Amino acid sequence: MQTPNLEISSSVRPSVRLSPALARVGFIGSYCPRKCGIATFTTDLCRAVGGAFPATGCEVVAINDPDSAYDYDRDVRFQVAQQDLSAYRRAAAYLNGAGVEVVCLQHEFGVYGGDAGGHILSLLAELKAPVITTLHTVLTHPNEYQSWVMRELIARSKRLVVMTRHTRQLLCERYQAPPEKVEMIAHGIPDTAWSDTQPAKKRLGLDGHRVVLTFGLLSPGKGIEDALRGVAAVVPQCPDLVYVILGATHPHVVREQGENYRKSLEKLAEDLGIADNVQFHNRFVDLAELTEFIAAADVYVTPYLNEAQAVSGTLAYAFGCGKPVVSTPYWHAKELLEDDRGILVPFANSLAIAEALRQLLLDDDRRQRLGERAYLSSRGNVWSQVARQYMRTFQAAAGA
Repeated sequence: MQTPNLEISSSVRPSVRLSPALARVGFIGSYCPRKCGIATFTTDLCRAVGGAFPATGCEVVAINDPDSAYDYDRDVRFQVAQQDLSAYRRAAAYLNGAGVEVVCLQHEFGVYGGDAGGHILSLLAELKAPVITTLHTVLTHPNEYQSWVMRELIARSKRLVVMTRHTRQLLCERYQAPPEKVEMIAHGIPDTAWSDTQPAKKRLGLDGHRVVLTFGLLSPGKGIEDALRGVAAVVPQCPDLVYVILGATHPHVVREQGENYRKSLEKLAEDLGIADNVQFHNRFVDLAELTEFIAAADVYVTPYLNEAQAVSGTLAYAFGCGKPVVSTPYWHAKELLEDDRGILVPFANSLAIAEALRQLLLDDDRRQRLGERAYLSSRGNVWSQVARQYMRTFQAAAGA
């Protein structure tokens, strides 16, 4: 693959002028090494802020899922057991005593304890510092408890951060969030150099293969079955195709049903006659290994089944690494891939996935163009730039 004209990328790097950085910022959410998307996001954002603003101290309150303990890094200063309501109040007291100037909350209903994650509201009620809440999910049809929690979050937050235009509109129209309170900041991505696929393929033992990749925690509802059927339809034309499914089974799935879901996917690959064309990597990979697999991929596939997927970190990472993307049209994908920056296919449609894969795997020029367009258009979303946008929001909330 040829190297794109990287001179174009300088035009999409935003220039953000900032006042002196805040002295201390608090972060609340799940945190690595806990295996979940919110943990990865919280960790990446905290480290990006710390890297971009070395004078800013970062205090992390980490939420632990039931019956779990983690070996956190030194940024985590306080831990909360998910269902322990008193621990949320103690966390608020800790943050107040630590002198944080703002608190950045990562919100997803499943992270916090109580009905619809309502325990987090007890923490927010006792915080002295203003709260900036990043909303990773905004439900179209919430139940009574979810609606109440969301409205309380809106009321108790000085600023709300969303990652798509659709989510912003939904938040303002359905939940009556004041528009001036809502900011859109894209999902951050690692700042990786443009690279050809061949060196990474060789290092991973995939040399001589066309590689399709899906990564992330494995669980039902992500449409992997449709992707497998799509791959099966393409293999006769591309017998060298390898579909890499990278990621551990979601801990909640393992807790409830062991590895039955993964085994069902392996059996489906066998039944489709493509067992030799599919690689399952059942592990949670760090950023270095993840970027190695992304670098080796010719095409990234994200076949989610739910339109209301407000944001996908896996999609953002693959897109930011310059991968041509085939995706179902959930909210994040529709906006990220608009203007011919990827290929959208209908939900639960393996034949459409197969046709899109054929278009890209059999047309080197189109694959090259989509990859270049993705890479160049995403440079403003590297974590260092996203950290600066968050700091600007922190400063505005703190009145700095």
